[in-house]
Amino acid sequence: MIDWFYQGMQVVAISGGLLALFLGLIGRLPSLVSLTPLAITALGLILQSFITAGLLFSGQTSKGDVIEFYGYLITALIVAVGAGLWSLAERTKFSTIILGAANLTIAIMLLRMWQIWFH
Repeated sequence: MIDWFYQGMQVVAISGGLLALFLGLIGRLPSLVSLTPLAITALGLILQSFITAGLLFSGQTSKGDVIEFYGYLITALIVAVGAGLWSLAERTKFSTIILGAANLTIAIMLLRMWQIWFH
């Protein structure tokens, strides 16, 4: 895990989560504005899996369990894809709130992945 990449993903996940929560609370339906941060976060998770695999193959190791790290990574990706599909299938303000909750959930999971890797 690269620290600056983690920090960038955290900024996108938290700001996108707060934005989607705000948009959902004022009654906006899911749109590109609320879906884009989640899509960027999901792409970042996929990139993170390749970055981590490359670091592991080059000899770098995490301080914690790599299997637990990848468990969080895969679960966060499932949350992102599930919330995105939900918002496309059910176009209500509650779907926008789900997008925000998913982004904030992923931010917490990223924090845990950072702890596993560095502490």
